[in-house]
Amino acid sequence: MGLGGCIILIAAGAILTFATDWEMQGVNLDLVGVIFMIVGLIGVATFSSIAKRRRVVVPPNTPVIDEGRHPGRRDGYSDGYGA
Repeated sequence: MGLGGCIILIAAGAILTFATDWEMQGVNLDLVGVIFMIVGLIGVATFSSIAKRRRVVVPPNTPVIDEGRHPGRRDGYSDGYGA
């Protein structure tokens, strides 16, 4: 389940808990909404911790290779103007 699914669970849980007044025999919709919100929050926390581990960080001391300009080569774009 991705981040979008977790947010949908949180929203559906909030709607069931706070915005409805339905009565169902044998089902407490307030409790179902709270469970949806808790599962959504756990999913967001899990997703963010996995995404944090996957993030690639380039070391700050990586050399930058500058090819520079070739003075004899003129392709119309190397001097900043169009062709």
